[in-house]
Amino acid sequence: MRIAQIAPLSEAVPPKFYGGTERVVSWITEELVRQGHDVTLFASGDSETSAKLAACTPEGLRLLGYRDHTASHLAMLHQVHRRAHEFDILHFHIDLLQYPMFEDLNHKCITTMHGRLDVPDFMPVYKTFTGMPLVSISDNQREPMPPNVNWLSTIHHGLPAQNCPYSPEAKGGYLAFLGRISPEKRPDRAIEMAIRSGTPLKIAAKVDKADQKYWDEVIEPMTHHPLVEYIGEINEDQKKEFLGNALALAFPIDWPEPFGLVMIEAMSAGTPVIAFRNGSVPEVIADGVSGVLCETMDDAVAAVATVKTMSRAGVRRHFETAFTAECMVKKYVAAYEQLLSARDSVIALPGAASFAPHYGEMNGSARPAISIAAMPA
Repeated sequence: MRIAQIAPLSEAVPPKFYGGTERVVSWITEELVRQGHDVTLFASGDSETSAKLAACTPEGLRLLGYRDHTASHLAMLHQVHRRAHEFDILHFHIDLLQYPMFEDLNHKCITTMHGRLDVPDFMPVYKTFTGMPLVSISDNQREPMPPNVNWLSTIHHGLPAQNCPYSPEAKGGYLAFLGRISPEKRPDRAIEMAIRSGTPLKIAAKVDKADQKYWDEVIEPMTHHPLVEYIGEINEDQKKEFLGNALALAFPIDWPEPFGLVMIEAMSAGTPVIAFRNGSVPEVIADGVSGVLCETMDDAVAAVATVKTMSRAGVRRHFETAFTAECMVKKYVAAYEQLLSARDSVIALPGAASFAPHYGEMNGSARPAISIAAMPA
């Protein structure tokens, strides 16, 4: 297939530091190329890929200091629309801006929803542009959405099996907190877990401007405890060692996490996850196998002792069965094929040239329901 991957322009693909969506786009792109597909990646010019790169900005916009990325994304989408005839599939990873511009091309478009979907500001778009085929990254992510959106499939993230070297033992013996300092990520809970259990905690996380006050007033004072070490933002290579040497990943979230990429990154290294039961967490963590699901802080503190007895080989096996890039891309290719099959079946109907399919759940066969929309050849 000829496939366009359209990435956010905030970070390079893959990102130099923090950037979960861009990292997933890289894994999808590289695995599609490995499987023999003709892939073009629309991304920032400092991206690195084995696909054809269509550079839409010189560098990732965050590192360039851009605050508002809307204009750059609109310019990229204009380029994608002009070249749309070159591709069988247009796969978007940029949330909302493509909905009106690509309404005439819904029959070859897929949008993966990478963020939280319970933001009221965005609902007018979801309710208006119902033809765009959507992929959720967890079943839980879908819950706030209107009932008539066009879900194609749920596809959990996956990463290359060799991404984090597997270690049969925790060499560092510390709890790891990785990602972003913010109230919903609850680094304060991770610190409490460490102090109450008497276990060292290392925090590798960035502080966005929006969360600076939270860091200054709440978290930074807590990092002065002798069991707590704040490392700051780390790169991809540093992250592998950071996760691989940890006793467990602390994932004490307090929000409807759409997926939680760091959970499967830890699992790939054989590192179990201590996670609060929110959002996607129960879909990702097999309780007692790849981690411990918690309801309360007492549960989380007790889990620190539990993970010491868990099989890191078992954690790794759970990752290999469900969360590799190969697993993920097989599901995306099936979704692409469903999209194309549904389109072809509608076009084949007498007098159906001006109609486009609305898709049911992916169940091995396309189930198009006819809805009025322009469908160019």
